Amino acid sequence: MRPINLAGIEAARVRLSGVIRATPALRSDALSGLLGREVWTKPEHLQRTGSFKIRGAYNHIAHLKEEHLATHVVAASAGNHAQGVALAASLLGMASTVYMPRTTALPKIEATRAYGAEVVIDLESVDDCIEEARTRATAAGGAFVPPFDDPYVIAGQGTIGLEIAKEAPEVQTVIVPVGGGGLIGGVALALKQVAPGVRVVGVQAAGAAAMVAALESGAPVRLEATHTMADGIALRSVSAQTLDLTQRYVDKVVTVSEEEISRAVLVLLERAKWVVEPAGAVALAALLAGKVPGNSPALVLLSGGNVDPLVLMRLIEHGLSAAGRYLRLRVLLDDRPGALAALSAAIAALGLNVLAVEHHRVGPHLALNEVEVLLNLETRDPSHRDEVVPALRREGFRADPVG
Repeated sequence: MRPINLAGIEAARVRLSGVIRATPALRSDALSGLLGREVWTKPEHLQRTGSFKIRGAYNHIAHLKEEHLATHVVAASAGNHAQGVALAASLLGMASTVYMPRTTALPKIEATRAYGAEVVIDLESVDDCIEEARTRATAAGGAFVPPFDDPYVIAGQGTIGLEIAKEAPEVQTVIVPVGGGGLIGGVALALKQVAPGVRVVGVQAAGAAAMVAALESGAPVRLEATHTMADGIALRSVSAQTLDLTQRYVDKVVTVSEEEISRAVLVLLERAKWVVEPAGAVALAALLAGKVPGNSPALVLLSGGNVDPLVLMRLIEHGLSAAGRYLRLRVLLDDRPGALAALSAAIAALGLNVLAVEHHRVGPHLALNEVEVLLNLETRDPSHRDEVVPALRREGFRADPVG
């Protein structure tokens, strides 16, 4: 296999010139104020196709075309790599077929088709789709475009590292999402070559920590399953190549919980006015959770923004809850005039905003003279949330949190 080196990343930068969208590193006043340290962002969610994946996909397919190695490419992905391959193939005048899991969000499927690919929705997991795509590519005489385990793909992703070094030279720590390891492998290699003093930290979802498992064992480990909202980085195994790059060039890899991920998505919506998908927000999640300590300037790579609007609605609710700003409450009242008004007054006195209310007079757990009120409340912060139930109980209300 062709080795990954700085020359390959520089060659990828030349191939990508005029193809990719500029995503200059930006200092965020809002995030800096929130975290008490200088925070920069690399907004790859604003890239063409909505993620960094176009870089590696285009570099790989352009190489195939230059060497007359294929006229048809095949790939597998839950969304971002699929769109990158579809657009890259279209730009280069090549046909593409993409295998996507049955659980893929409809907007991602339709976007991939819109970029020109034939989409096959055939299997359950991304890993299964990768194996099927590899087999079908060989049988049909096409070329398989790996999502991460390929020198040209990794070199394409590594161009981000060159840009960071040029655009934000004051940054001392760069935090990067990790799935299969192609992104962090390329970015870390580039940074360590052109800015060796920069610390590189990788971040995985705790429910899909294949790189962490590989680092601990010294070899790729296949997880039995993955459980995370960050589907873009939910891979069961890294490769020997990406593990080697991580061992050589990455200073540390940490994990974040689902609550920490959803909070990061919410913070980016509120503070930066950016829609970033869960996989793309894990770098910020690690910073917000205190898992990348220090006070030196840090940069978070926001790797993608392709999120289903229906999923985004659930993410916002989950993020509000994780941030201590959302409370679901069950209150039992006596069935008498004025009881609901008294509860409303108590809620208002506590400075709570009512998002939704349900009033039930009949239920399996209600006495004849009782009513049940379910409230969705917005709170200021965790301490405010924690005050609500004790305060209502002191006023004589039978209140309990739900969930």
